[in-house]
Amino acid sequence: MKTSEILRKIDIPRHKLYYLEQKGYISPSRIPMGDLEAREYSEEDLIRIRLVWKYLKRGFKHKIAFQMAMKEIGRLANKVLE
Repeated sequence: MKTSEILRKIDIPRHKLYYLEQKGYISPSRIPMGDLEAREYSEEDLIRIRLVWKYLKRGFKHKIAFQMAMKEIGRLANKVLE
């Protein structure tokens, strides 16, 4: 999924999306496009971004928002395995 698709689906500002990458909370693959590179986001990245953004909008700091998102992902995964 390209950056523009993520921005459209989640309605997160581009600078926030790139900050999540900079901090290592997401790691999209890079696809060469001439002299530039495009980011390609996985479904896992999409879920992480969506959940982290949910907590950021509620006023949590980035690190806490990421931790809460990961806990939620863990709970969802456990429900699927039950």
